Amino acid sequence: MDNELKVSVIIPTKNAGHYLTSLLSSLKDQSLKPFQIVVIDSSSEDSTIKISKSFEVDIIQINAKAFDHGGTRNLAAYRSIGDILVFLTQDTLLKDSKCLENLIKPLENPKIAASYGRHVSREDTNPIEKFVRYFNYPSTEMIKGIEDLSTLGIRTFFFSNVFSAIKKNIFEEVGRFPDKIIRNEDMLFAVKLMLNGYKIAYQPEAVVYHSHNYPLSILFKRYFDIGVFFSRNRNIAELSKARKEGLKYLKEEFRFLIESKQWRWLPIALLDTIVRFVGYRIGLLEKCIPRWLKKKLSYCTSFWERDVR
Repeated sequence: MDNELKVSVIIPTKNAGHYLTSLLSSLKDQSLKPFQIVVIDSSSEDSTIKISKSFEVDIIQINAKAFDHGGTRNLAAYRSIGDILVFLTQDTLLKDSKCLENLIKPLENPKIAASYGRHVSREDTNPIEKFVRYFNYPSTEMIKGIEDLSTLGIRTFFFSNVFSAIKKNIFEEVGRFPDKIIRNEDMLFAVKLMLNGYKIAYQPEAVVYHSHNYPLSILFKRYFDIGVFFSRNRNIAELSKARKEGLKYLKEEFRFLIESKQWRWLPIALLDTIVRFVGYRIGLLEKCIPRWLKKKLSYCTSFWERDVR
């Protein structure tokens, strides 16, 4: 990678005080020093802004009600001056000093417009969430393009901006992230990249710690939102073989739990899968659900305050 290329790191935040010192410290310790770090904050009520100022990063403050998964990141990208945009979420932690260097390495290929790194679970993560990371972020690298659709199906477009790098000129060329979207803005962006002939690299040598122990109620809401996304993007949903993928996921999850001797988690894993599936299926039917109820079922409640459908 050209040493003269500048890297801007973008981090959307909301009450990120618990994580931010560790994350910003790990960025300052990188072998590839970020030229710019942009924190775009949604009306935090904790120490987020104070911590950000102590690290002398660029700060953009927005109203919490104005947060939009795509639009907020686009605003930060617009204010960024780097040739490469690295997107992180507030609850990530870079594993080592080579993370940024490894993440952007695939971008040396002119056909590769974006890359994303591997997520590994934190020590306190439950076995089900550990499997999710294992399933979605394997140890083998991959380069994906539109020609892989026949073999990978919907997973062709899997791309996580929790930890990703994008060439800024191409980011602008294809129209940035979609805004006014409930979630999966990174997936729609991947679709746009590939339809324009570009490829995406998965780089497992770039690793962040990132995981959650969500209760079933939150999982339901998050998968309801995924269902809403696919309901409104039927052209992508048609590429998905949901039943086949779901059965494959459950089979591999059970094997993972058995091999790791986590016997008591088997019934919980089944219940977990059912909750995700039901949330997703109800989300697909969102056109039949009144707005007040959708707001209660959704994790992203602010989306419904702006949604005009």
